[in-house]
Amino acid sequence: MKISMVVQILQLLLLRSLLLAGNEIDASIYDYSASIECLDKAQKPQYGGGLILNPEFSDGLQGWTVFGNGNIELRTSKQGNQFIVAYNRTKPHDSFSQMVHLKEGTFYTFSAWVQIKGGNESMVVAALKTSQDQNMVVGAVAAQYGCWSMLKGGLAVNFSGPTELFFQSRKTVIEIWADNISLQPFSKDQWQKQQSESIEKIRKRKVRFHVSDKEGKMIHSATVSMESLRPQFPLGCGTSEAILGNKAYQDWFTSRFTATTFDNEMKWYSTEINFGKENYSIPDAMLDFFKEHRISVRGHNIFWDDPRFQPDWLKSLPPEELKVAALNRLNSVVSRYSGQLIAWDVMNENLHFSYFEDKLGPNASAYFFQRVQQLDPKTALFMNEYNTLEHAKDLNSTPAMYLQKLRQIKSFPGNKGLLEAIGLESHFDEPDIPYMRACLDTLGATQLPIWLTELDVIRGPNQARYLEEIMREAYSHPSVQGIIVWAGWKPTGCSRMCLTDNSFKNLPTGDVVDKLIQEWSTNGLQGTTDIDGIYEHSVFLGEYLVRVTNAKNTTSLKQTLKVTRECSEALDVWIAIRE
Repeated sequence: MKISMVVQILQLLLLRSLLLAGNEIDASIYDYSASIECLDKAQKPQYGGGLILNPEFSDGLQGWTVFGNGNIELRTSKQGNQFIVAYNRTKPHDSFSQMVHLKEGTFYTFSAWVQIKGGNESMVVAALKTSQDQNMVVGAVAAQYGCWSMLKGGLAVNFSGPTELFFQSRKTVIEIWADNISLQPFSKDQWQKQQSESIEKIRKRKVRFHVSDKEGKMIHSATVSMESLRPQFPLGCGTSEAILGNKAYQDWFTSRFTATTFDNEMKWYSTEINFGKENYSIPDAMLDFFKEHRISVRGHNIFWDDPRFQPDWLKSLPPEELKVAALNRLNSVVSRYSGQLIAWDVMNENLHFSYFEDKLGPNASAYFFQRVQQLDPKTALFMNEYNTLEHAKDLNSTPAMYLQKLRQIKSFPGNKGLLEAIGLESHFDEPDIPYMRACLDTLGATQLPIWLTELDVIRGPNQARYLEEIMREAYSHPSVQGIIVWAGWKPTGCSRMCLTDNSFKNLPTGDVVDKLIQEWSTNGLQGTTDIDGIYEHSVFLGEYLVRVTNAKNTTSLKQTLKVTRECSEALDVWIAIRE
């Protein structure tokens, strides 16, 4: 890059920072919106472009320069908007770039509208190059020719200094087009404020009690108390057969969680170790136990596309025999538990692996989804995949690739009415919270339920802190409808993360979960009606036992109350008691 160009860009950055000075961005303006449609016209840049200079290219190519080799130019669409183009590319990173100054401890949300020319579809990646020549992926999208796709991403940085925003694609024959680019900073305080505001909006409702006597006269100073019976949001933990007959484990588990997933007990390699000899005695006993304690169970899993995790006898079968065995498996497990589960992980990890597709054809997953729905039509059907939230550099399982696979499954003949849902395993190392939110935004644009299905964090000194950050981000997101922590206890130890020791005393991760369970519940609430006989309070969604006692403490009434997401902003409850 020429020195004069660097000086010009630094001057523009300084001007931009002066314009932004004193104009703090309120975290409440965070834009959860994302588009998963390919549009004729790119939408306006979020946050007016944020830190990006000339985000709409209304000032030509000012602020932008060539990255790598190739050429860049300004073009104008049929609708009259201008956009930047990289062409004559010979390497994946050949494109256009802009210098931006990042600040340590700041969260950044990114968006851009991209298109390609010279191919049907190509993955386009937005990245940042640091002064140490390290590249950080911000986000990616499967771009097409003839329409604009939204690339939404984000990142958290642990350094301060200049970086270079650029785009790349492995297909060097294509042109990369971009328009309406945005990079918006948020402080951690702003981000956490947004989380709190979102939780207040999506996880709580105001309940307004109107207390009167039998004749309809409103009662002043009546006491209203609420005790939580069951939260609406499913927060669960994985578990194993070790819970059977272990009273200490049972007490620890049932006092905390409302949902679970069996670690391995329902998987094919556990229920049919030898060909033709099925044994469901363990998952049957586990399901009976959890039903008794009103704990919902996810069915995990019917199939796993990883060749390493098949029954040993299956691996030598020719395709026709494999198909028969797979259908027998599906019919057996789904028919047995139909109507008793809240979810089926129909296919595990079919973005990274393709065992059944390789053996039975490219529509194997789609056909399995169809058959499961026929046998259990009211249970949500999940794909279950890793690295969609966890690692931006894994381009096999980006939100774009996840949605592409869902569309393939949905487009299979007869699958239009599938009751689909999105399962995100969430096996984190160090979480990138802004990237996680951007992915949830994109997947949430489908309006499908999203669950974190196997949440854990790698062992290390920050394990508990990272777990809390991830759980808060998930719980505060409007599209997330459940979390399963992947920490099933076994006498031999947990997989990557435990919540408790062998004496069922909490580890730091367990303390985090307990703290959040307490924080996300309304318990011990008590107040008195005003002169109009009204008492109101904001409570978490769930099922409650309500007790109302008159002012003289001589008459009381109990009733259960469900506060659901479908309730309006304020739920009016009319209660008549004897004065």
